Amino acid sequence: MTKTAEQKSAISPRRDQDFPEWYQQVVRAAELAEPSDVRGCMVIRPWGYGIWENMQRQLDAMFRATGHRNAYFPLFIPLSYFAKEAEHVEGFAKECAVVTHTRLEADADGKLKPGSPLNEPLVVRPTSETIIGASYAKWVQSYRDLPILLNQWANVVRWEMRPRLFLRTTEFLWQEGHTVHETEEQARAEATLILEVYERFAREHLAVPVFTGAKSESEKFPGAVETLTLEAMVQDRKAIQAGTSHFLGQNFAKASGIQFQNREGKQEFGWTTSWGMTTRMVGTVVMMHSDDDGLVLPPRIAPTQIVILPITPKEDTRARVLETCDALALQLRGKHFANSPLEVEVDRRDLGGGVKNWEWIKKGVPIRVEIGPRDLEKSSVEVSRRDQPIKSKHSMSLQEFAATAAEILMSIQQNLLERAKKFQEENTRVIESKEEFYDFFTAKNANKPEIHGGFALAHWNGSGKVEEQIKDDLKVTIRVVPFGGEPGKCIFTGEPSAKPVIWAKSY
Repeated sequence: MTKTAEQKSAISPRRDQDFPEWYQQVVRAAELAEPSDVRGCMVIRPWGYGIWENMQRQLDAMFRATGHRNAYFPLFIPLSYFAKEAEHVEGFAKECAVVTHTRLEADADGKLKPGSPLNEPLVVRPTSETIIGASYAKWVQSYRDLPILLNQWANVVRWEMRPRLFLRTTEFLWQEGHTVHETEEQARAEATLILEVYERFAREHLAVPVFTGAKSESEKFPGAVETLTLEAMVQDRKAIQAGTSHFLGQNFAKASGIQFQNREGKQEFGWTTSWGMTTRMVGTVVMMHSDDDGLVLPPRIAPTQIVILPITPKEDTRARVLETCDALALQLRGKHFANSPLEVEVDRRDLGGGVKNWEWIKKGVPIRVEIGPRDLEKSSVEVSRRDQPIKSKHSMSLQEFAATAAEILMSIQQNLLERAKKFQEENTRVIESKEEFYDFFTAKNANKPEIHGGFALAHWNGSGKVEEQIKDDLKVTIRVVPFGGEPGKCIFTGEPSAKPVIWAKSY
């Protein structure tokens, strides 16, 4: 869009005008994804999928470093498998897509219709505990077969009534780990280990600070004994669940028949865990770091970390400019950032420099480098960082930029994390009374109702009734029960509280 004196951002509306619509426009402008013709589903475009591929590659390496390996299990799950674990099926029943027929057949008018019904309906994978448990029941016979530490990268389907790209879609991509252990202690340690992996990945790779801890009883995964979670605060002060790790106890082992002969020669059920992180993290990064000019990407997950923009106003200097750009790109690709070669692109398209520049701004590329005829004379480049104001440029020699490019990327990565941490800290408040709590989550400005709230750290007596009342009154839920914390008094009832918990509105 054309910039005017009144509208000084590339994205309209701005964040402070309509945050949900701003988010949709950033996703569209950056060409991350778009709605599919299938309601509730999305088409992930190459730039968006490139971000997910980087997340996948980096997180997968962290899993492998802790002894986990990848496998793949069926998309279709017999309905009877779900019936074996009552709490689990109750939690997912309304979200399940079900296949009931074997094929399509033409009727007398030539119109296609479902053919013969299946002997047993098949559920399209909403999560895989039951189908994976069936395989584990065959594989596990002795304590010597344990632990089993497997992960799969897959798609899942859960019917979504109010879809939003990346945040809530009927079909989405994820990884799901499923492990079996000999003892409860080992399984609990596994769930904690994965939470730590997720937290490190979010902080170091995505520049996303999070709170970690457990879910309340009403918010935990259906069928789990305990759900561990990490919660991020995005720029409208709402929470996004960034990943979960579940200690399942022996519930699913009993449902699936995962038994083994223990060291004393007795039959015992295994102790299991499951854990997952999804394409929702792409949306989290968008909401966490982006601005009113478009996407802002942490360098570690950017499909292109440095884009070189040739400025070629005259044909007689075009060849020399392009030659210099290609030489710089080749030199940069020989260098490393975060243990991987730099991802560099030269934009050789026959478009105006301003048009190209704005496209890359909206895509969130960490560093933009402009090289024109005048720069050739000085052997210099104009460098712009996406974490700094759009008009900010720094002139550097070619040699200096090539030598320090990786350091600049690391500076951007750290700056985004520090900026997000500061925002999180400024919008997390200790609340000590019910009145203060309700005020914190109640809009005071009718014109800007989003300017309120954040994360509230407040004591709670553990009552599900209190939790439900707060949800009904304010649409606020307990996002995480942090580890540690001192006892106190519930701000709602005055009764004893084991520790303060974090409350927030959420996506």
